[in-house]
Amino acid sequence: MMTEIKKSYGGFWKRVIAYLIDGLIIAAPITMIFGTVIPDVMTADNVQARPFAVTVPQLVMIIASWIYFAGLESSEWQATIGKKILGMKVTDTEGQRINFIKASVRYVAKILSSFILMIGFIMVAFTAKKKGLHDYIAGTTVVNQR
Repeated sequence: MMTEIKKSYGGFWKRVIAYLIDGLIIAAPITMIFGTVIPDVMTADNVQARPFAVTVPQLVMIIASWIYFAGLESSEWQATIGKKILGMKVTDTEGQRINFIKASVRYVAKILSSFILMIGFIMVAFTAKKKGLHDYIAGTTVVNQR
């Protein structure tokens, strides 16, 4: 008789804290670059004079976030630094490591999770396996490491 190993899933608040840690890791250097090296990019006068100037920092943030999340979640760590600190990792539905493409799908699906008052993220608090909309779309699960 085969016994099933009980998985412990990464809960809502633990994932929120991990995301805040990751946000600081990503945003701090980008803010320093665009806030000190290019200090006038975000000023109101500059935005009115050059409305597309704001898109440069935003584009850098999107690309950096994508590489950070997809790269680390598909790495041997299977976790971003925030998730690693809090003892979680991202797996596929079978508990295996995900590849960069699946991690990228998960990242893009997080954009959908943010629509309609962040309901796609809030789902984590109410689903049995603590999955958000992005986890369902990408076929992933966040589990606590032993």
